[in-house]
Amino acid sequence: MRFAKRIFRLKSEGAFEMLVKAQELESQGRDIIHLEIGQPDFDTPVNIKNAGKKAIDEGYTKYTAPQGLLELREEIAKLVSETRHIPVSPEEVVVTPGAKPIIFFSILACVNEGEEVLYPNPGFPIYESVINFVNAKPIPIPLLEEKDFTVDIDFLKKAMNPNVKMIILNSPHNPTGGVLTQEDLKIIGEMALEYDVIVLSDEIYSEIVYDNEFYSISSFPDMKKNTIILDGFSKFHSMTGWRLGYGVMPPELARHITKLMINSNSCAAAFTQIAGIEAIQGPQNEQKARVEKFRKRRDIIVEGLNKIKGFSCRTPKGAFYAFPNIKNLGMSSQELANYILEKAGVACLPGSCFGEFGEGYLRFSYANSVENIKRALDRIRDAVDRL
Repeated sequence: MRFAKRIFRLKSEGAFEMLVKAQELESQGRDIIHLEIGQPDFDTPVNIKNAGKKAIDEGYTKYTAPQGLLELREEIAKLVSETRHIPVSPEEVVVTPGAKPIIFFSILACVNEGEEVLYPNPGFPIYESVINFVNAKPIPIPLLEEKDFTVDIDFLKKAMNPNVKMIILNSPHNPTGGVLTQEDLKIIGEMALEYDVIVLSDEIYSEIVYDNEFYSISSFPDMKKNTIILDGFSKFHSMTGWRLGYGVMPPELARHITKLMINSNSCAAAFTQIAGIEAIQGPQNEQKARVEKFRKRRDIIVEGLNKIKGFSCRTPKGAFYAFPNIKNLGMSSQELANYILEKAGVACLPGSCFGEFGEGYLRFSYANSVENIKRALDRIRDAVDRL
C-alpha cells in the first residue's frame, strides 16, 4: 500500500504510548501506579451522568446540527461571556467531539503551507504534529524553568515577522503547570494585533488554577477578533471519555470550522451535548472541591520529588502536572522514565515527549489518589537510590 507523504508528518502522543507499555507490564502481573495519563481519577459527577442517561432515554441518539446543539452553544456563550468578560453569541461557538479537533481544524482553516506558527515547547505534542501535517513551519517558543515556564517575551519579540500566521498559547500549561501572567498576555496580544496574527488559546485547564487568577488573552481590548478559545469538559468536569469540547471564534471562522466538522465527524454525540448543558447549568461545588484536592496532591508530590536524589521540581500554578528537572542524574528523560517504569512500577512521561526543550525533565500527572502518589514517591526514591 502506498501512503500520502503527509501522513508521515503526523506524530503520536507519548502518554498513550507509555500507557500501552504500563498495561503490558500489568498483564504480566506487575502492580503499576499510573502517573502518565492526563485524566482526572474522579468519576463524572452524578448529575451529569444522569443527564446523559436521561438524554439517551429521551431519544437524543440521532444527528444534531454540525455546529452543536443550539441550547448547548447558548450555555457555552453565556459561560465564556461571564468568565472571559467578552460578549459571545452562539454563532461564535463550535462544539466538537473533544477539544483536540479545535487544534486540528483551526490550523487547517487558518494556516497555509510555509507560514509560521509559534507554539510552546515543551508543550502538548499535538500542536507541532498538526503544524507539520499542514506543511507549515513550526517555531518553538522555549518555556524555560528559570522563567517559571512562562513564555519568553524577548524571544517572542524577535520571532515575530510578517510570515507568522498563528501563535498557540496554553495556560495553565501542559506539561509544566505554568500560568501566563496578565502582563505577559497583554504584551503578546499587542504583538498579535500589530502583526495581525491569530492566537489559538488553549484554555482547557482554565478552571484548575491554584494561586493565581486565570486570564484569557481574548479579554484584552480588540483581541477577541484575533483569538480562538479552545476549551472543553474533559478536565474540570472529569468527562474525558464523553468527548466534548468547543471553540469560540469569529463567526466567519466558525462557519469554516463547521464545514470541517461536516466533512469529518458530522457532529458531537447528542446525549453527550445534553450532559454538557447539565455540566454548565448544574452545581459546581463538587468540581471546585476536586480542584482543592488537586492542590493537596500537588503539594505532596512536589515536596516528595524534591526529596529524591537528582530531582528538582518547581511548584505548578495550574493543571495537574509536576515537571521535575532530572538533568543531574545524567540520564535522558526517556531512559529514566523507562527505568522508573521497569524498576519502580511507576508510569510517567519523559519530557522529550513534549519537544526539544522538555529534555531533562519528567512529567508526572497527580490526577491520582494521595495514597498512590505517596506509594509512587517511595518507589521512585528507592529506585533512584539504586542508580
